[in-house]
Formats: sequence, C-alpha cells, structure tokens
Amino acid sequence: MDFELPRDVKMLQGLVRKFVEQELIPIEMQTGDGEETDPALLGPLQEKVKALGLWLLDVPKEHGGLGLGLLARCVIYEEVCKSKAMPFRQNELFGPTVGPILYHCNDEQKERFLYPVIRGEIKIAFAQTEPDSGADPGSMRTRAVRDGDHYILNGSKRFITAAGTSDYCQVVCVTDPEKRQRGGISVLVVDMKSPGVQLVRQWPTMMGDSPWEIAFDNVRVPVANRIGEEGEGFALAQGWLTVGRVRGHGARCVGIATRANEMAMDYARQRVTFGQPLSERQAIQFMIADSAIETQAARLMVYNTAWKYDQGQDTRNDSYMTKIFCAEMANRVVDRAIQIHGGVGLTKELPLEYWYRQLRSIRITEGVPEVLRWRLARNLIRARG
Repeated sequence: MDFELPRDVKMLQGLVRKFVEQELIPIEMQTGDGEETDPALLGPLQEKVKALGLWLLDVPKEHGGLGLGLLARCVIYEEVCKSKAMPFRQNELFGPTVGPILYHCNDEQKERFLYPVIRGEIKIAFAQTEPDSGADPGSMRTRAVRDGDHYILNGSKRFITAAGTSDYCQVVCVTDPEKRQRGGISVLVVDMKSPGVQLVRQWPTMMGDSPWEIAFDNVRVPVANRIGEEGEGFALAQGWLTVGRVRGHGARCVGIATRANEMAMDYARQRVTFGQPLSERQAIQFMIADSAIETQAARLMVYNTAWKYDQGQDTRNDSYMTKIFCAEMANRVVDRAIQIHGGVGLTKELPLEYWYRQLRSIRITEGVPEVLRWRLARNLIRARG
C-alpha cells in the first residue's frame, strides 16, 4: 500500500503551496467577508494562475480544462484554503464556477449554458434548499408541471448563493410527487429574467455572505432547459454534493486546520507568560498535539476517499465520513488556535475568527452531520445483510 502522492500531484502541491505563500497569504487581510473577490485583486491573481498553467483545473479536458482527478483537486484546494484571501463559497481563482450538473447538458445545451459559463460570459446559480426542505431534499415542494413543450414552475428556494448576480439558475424541483427522490425530481435551467421569477430577499449570515430567497410563480420553463431525463435530478444533485463533501468540506477543512495549528505553534513560541513561552506549557502542547493528530487523520481520510472516487469506486459512505469528521475536526482545531492566541485570536487582525464563523456553517450546509450519521449507519447496517 503506497501512501505517497503521485509525483505529478506532489509537483502541483508544491507549485500551489508556493503561490499561496507568496501571493495569497500576504494579501488575505485586505479581503473582506463578501461573496466575491474585489476584481482589482482577483484579476492579477487569475493572470498569475494562467501563467502557472492552472487555469480551469476543475473543468474536464473535453471542455478545455485541465481535467484533474478529485485527488489532485483536493490537494490543491487544501493548499489554497490555508489562506482566507479567496471567498469561502465563490472561489474563482482558477476560473469561473461551473456547477458540475452542467456537464450533463446535451450538446445543444452545452452551447447555451456550459461553454458560456466556462468562458465567463454568464453565471448560473444552483438552487435546491427550500424554507421547509434543507437536510431532506426529498420533501421539497417546488413543483414543475408539464404543459406541452414547457414546464410550469411554482415554489420557492432559500439560501441560494449568487442568485442576485446570476443569469440563470439550476432549479431542483419535483416533477412527479409520487416518486419524488426515486425518479420524480428533475433539474431545470431557469432564466432569472423570466416572468414570475422574483428575488424575494437576502439572508445576511454570520459568515458575511447574503444568500437569496427566490420565488417562482407560474414560471414557464422550456422542456429544452431540462438537464438530463425527467426524474434524474435527484441523482445529479447528489452526485455533485458527494464531490463537494470531499473537496469543499474535507480538503478545505484540512487546509484551514493545518494553517490554524501552524499559527498556534508560532504564537505559542512568541508569547511569554509567567516567565516562560506558552509553548513550554503542557496544556498548550497537548492542544497542539491533538490538533496535529486530528488534522493528519482527516487528511488521510480525504486523500483515500478522493483516490477511491478517481478509481470509479462507490464513495457515498466515505463522503459522509469525510464531511462529518473533517467539519467537526476543523472546528475543534480553530477553536484551540483561538484559545492559544487569547484576546488577539478574537480580533479581525487574524484570519482565525473568520474561519471560526465559516467552519460553523459547514456543519449545516450540504448535509448536517446528524443526518449524514443516520444515513451512514443505515447504509452500514443494510450492508450487513
């Protein structure tokens, strides 16, 4: 069993680590808590990324991207997330955000939706969560009823990132209320300028972003805007979330925890109390050791899950474990780092308080640990026969 990263992935890791240390960490405290990076900062960074040959690293080769596997992307994301310079939810450092569901477009749809997104000409948000349907997407109420060559869409979505600046929205909706998640949920690409689409309000959060609530009132959506076959939407959405739990919640948490513990160690050596550096106190040493142990365990879990995904293996249960463990681990590590820093750890002079707020949201978004534990246990028990 080889625990070494492939040579090409290690080279990417070194390249991105150097970029983060030289370009992102020095400017991270200039960035705010907003949903998007200041163009004056993002533009020059993107040009440097292009020069390094890392542009469109999330995009498959057949669509003009690098086509990197999930393991390579996790390694890169771990490094990038050691800095707070990029927004937590709309990181366009390596190119426009492309919702993976768009890769399931047919050829005609790719010309209208996928390629314009990749070129940065349009933006498309993703809408699944509803006021009464978050952790249980199968109970969603947003309904699309077939009417000839159109669907009539009614319902609402809440906590939708970038809805206010997007041209279209991938709306996950019920097309067969009897089947629901077992073949009754579809994905429609809705023009945000369509009659009946209303941006109801924004929901300012403790994380600094303000996702939207959207209402759909008898919105006519062409059948030609449905991605995949009718009833395939639930599987498409869950496939996206599975990858997100490994990279967005797993690798990102590992990167944050790594940097937070490094900051804790550096400060502990500098800060002197009662005649000794904090680093000489056993209580502090135990906190640092525990953080290092948990971070390493999480890293191995992320890499293993990503590797299995790249091999085409079923990683549903692995993704649940990764999301649960990494999210809770990073919360503990950053909490310890703040404790070691004392009062200064609470200030906005350091990225610790920012990570503390963002990480708290990870334990809610895209699958709460309580629900994932329930699903994981159910799957494991069923597998016992």
